[in-house]
Formats: sequence, structure tokens, C-alpha cells
Amino acid sequence: MIRVVCSKETYVYNGYHMVKAFYPHEEAASCVEEKASHYISVYFEDGSVAAVAKEEVPGDGVVEARELKYRIDCLLYKKLVSRTGRSLAWGILMGVRPTKIAMAELEGGAVKEDFTARFVQDYFASREKAEIAWQIAEREKRLLDRLDKRGISLYIGIPFCPSVCTYCSFSSGALADWKDRVEDYIDALLRELAAIARAAVKWRLNTIYIGGGTPTTLSAAQMERLLSFLDERFSKEHLLEYTVEAGRPDSITKEKLSVLRAHGVTRISINPQSMQQKTLDIIGRHHTPEDIRTAYRMAREAGFDNINMDLIAGLPKETEEDMRDTLSQIERLAPDSLTVHSLAVKRAARMGQKKEYPVSPQIGQMIRDAADCAKRMGMSPYYLYRQKNISGNFENVGYAKVDKAGLYNILIMEEKQTIIAAGAGASTKLVFDEPVENPANKNKKTRLIRLENVKAIEDYINRVDEMIERKEEWLWR
Repeated sequence: MIRVVCSKETYVYNGYHMVKAFYPHEEAASCVEEKASHYISVYFEDGSVAAVAKEEVPGDGVVEARELKYRIDCLLYKKLVSRTGRSLAWGILMGVRPTKIAMAELEGGAVKEDFTARFVQDYFASREKAEIAWQIAEREKRLLDRLDKRGISLYIGIPFCPSVCTYCSFSSGALADWKDRVEDYIDALLRELAAIARAAVKWRLNTIYIGGGTPTTLSAAQMERLLSFLDERFSKEHLLEYTVEAGRPDSITKEKLSVLRAHGVTRISINPQSMQQKTLDIIGRHHTPEDIRTAYRMAREAGFDNINMDLIAGLPKETEEDMRDTLSQIERLAPDSLTVHSLAVKRAARMGQKKEYPVSPQIGQMIRDAADCAKRMGMSPYYLYRQKNISGNFENVGYAKVDKAGLYNILIMEEKQTIIAAGAGASTKLVFDEPVENPANKNKKTRLIRLENVKAIEDYINRVDEMIERKEEWLWR
């Protein structure tokens, strides 16, 4: 057990996650000892000190809190590098959106070389990560410039899967456990969507994203009911993208694909995660690589010309050779976009509950091989994000061919447009032109308000009116 002791609450997040990135196989806990000084201390179970980062305030006492935090992060990072002999690809950056730094500088008129040099120097990140951050910011900006200032996006969550993967921590459940409540869930969902539709008439709908879970666990008739309702209640006049995560091949049928096509869905995901049968068995996926190929062929035959596929680098017991074989099989299928995740194990996942944190020392090479594969397929990176407990302190990257990038994925990362979300566990993000009162802190104003729906499926069904009331206070402004 490693203890991370901080003198201020604001130091805990970066301190804890930085230590976990350097010591991924160790359990860690953090605590705060509120004192006037500024420090992070890291102790092993035997009492030995891994690192102490302490910053003294100058005599005049005039140092901004943000600057002090930055100094502490830098000192802690240097100490851990010295002790372990390793560095982190993203340096001291522990947050989920490192590309927002590049976007802010790009919008401020910075040029690539100046940004790259500052990024490496200020954050101790590798030049490779600095360059990909800049490249993604440039592509994101070109895509975001297409957006209508009066535009919004709509997210719809379907929290059911054929089975729950061992690494998954989403609020989804196995369809077999919920088959008697799916219709009740759809009833509640349509009730929430009806309320959203009444408020949305003053905006222009730019993207729809139906995710989960696995939306295609719904029957063809249930999918028809949901998509017909959307057709009736929402205008598609300004729609730029309509995505449905087909996700699991064991949930895809020709009939369901036909329903999606009939309602104008433009983009789907068929997500293998791996093309190795041994890996699929370990992570709890009840399908084969051949099922993936069959589902992909059916989607092409149905007329879909924008198909994404997801892979995870660093899955249990996978080697570089396994990843290369998976990439080779994906390359032969030739999807239009590829999203490559670094394994992130959350405590709520079965893998996390069993204290299994299989961080592969080969994950860096797996990610590089995936980037090379994407390039061979004519794809470029277009969005990037990171997660807590992400393996090797790496990242998740979306690659896409020209005109095949997922606009919604960029919006969810860059927070440039309001996204109204419906369903269990769905998170609405309201973006305002001018600061408004922050409901979480009455003393501060903000341009971004988050409204969270309850995660538990049963709670959502029973409390959907409460979810509607939370939104209506803001949506009718």
C-alpha cells in the first residue's frame, strides 16, 4: 500500500494519479492534512519515503494557487522519475482532455513549433504526444467550425448488453437480467425525450448519438419504436451526423440494420475490442472473431459507408503479436474509422473488484502499432481523451478517414456545444455564451452546467419525472 499525503485538497487528484501511473501494480490511498504549507508526501507500507514535493511560499506570500499546484506537480514528477528511472508519456498531465491545451493555444494564434516546445518543457510530455495533441486540435477546429451557433446534440443511453465485460464499469446490465423491464425502460426514455423535444424547438439539432450499453440489444421492433419517436418529435433539417453504437456483433441482425438504415442513421460502431478468441473469452464476450467479420459484412451489404471499430490495447494476457494480428484482421476489413483505447480498469468493474490490474509493459508498442495501422488505412487522429486508471498513463485515440470523423466524439471532449442526454446514467452538458450561476457553487459563475441522470436502471424507470424536472429548469430558459 502506498499513502499519498497532501497538504491541500487541490493536490490530491494529480498527486494520487501520478503515483498510480508510476506504480500501477501497487494499491494506493490518499489523504489530506490541512496545513498552511504546500506539499505532497508519498510513503510505502514499510514507512520508506518514495517522494516528497514541497514548495515554500516566498516572503511576500503572493503566489497564485494554480502556480503553487503546478510547482508541486513538477517537483513530485521529478522525484518519481528519479526514483523509478521512468518517465510518463504525458508528463504531469493527469486530466482527461490534454488536447484542450492545444485547442486553446491554437485559437489564441499559436504556431505548431512554439506550442510543441512549450508543451514538452512545461508539462514534461514527450514530443510525440505534443505533436499528436496539436494535430488533433487542428482537425477538431476544422470540424467544429462547421457547427451552427444555435446547434445542440442529443445523446440517448441504452443500458443493456448481451453480457457485461469484465473491464466495464458503465451502468449497463446483461439483457437476460432485464428482459422483463426493457419495455418499461423504453417507456421512461420516451417520456424524457418528449420533454427534451418540447424544449429543443428553439435550437438546431446537429448530431444524435445512441450509445450504451449496446443499443442493438433492443429488438428490431423496439428499435423501430424508438427511432420512429425521434423522427416524429425532432427535426433533422440541420442534422450533420446520426450515430448508433451497434457495438457487440452478437446483438446485430440484418433486420436491425435495416431499421437503422430506414431511419437515416449515418454512422455505426461494430466493436471487436480484440480479434483473439482467448481474449474475448477472458473479458466475458460471448462471440467469436468470425461473428465480428459476419456482422461487419452485413453492415456493408446494408449500405453503411461509415463504420467505426473499437480496440483495446493492454487486455489481459495479450502480447504485441496478438495486437498485431488483431490489427492485421481489422486492416483487411477496412473500416472507416478506428478507436484505440488503452485499458482502464475502474473499481466498479469486475476486473477492478478482483484487484486485477494487468498493465502490460508492451502497451506502448501496441499503441504505436495501432497508429501505424490507422495510417496505412488512410486515417488520421481526430480526437483523444484519457481516463482514470488508464494503463501506462497513455490515452484513447480516434482515427478516421477524410469526412468520416465522429463529430459527436469531438463535441463531448471539447465542450463547445450543448449536449442534452436522456437515459440511465446519461450526463447533460449545457454550454452558455455568458457565465451563469453555478448551482454547485453559488459564489462562482460558469459557462458549463452538468446535469446527471441516476445510473441505476430501476431508479431511472421509477424516477424519470425527477430527471425531467432537473432539465426543465435549464432547458426552458
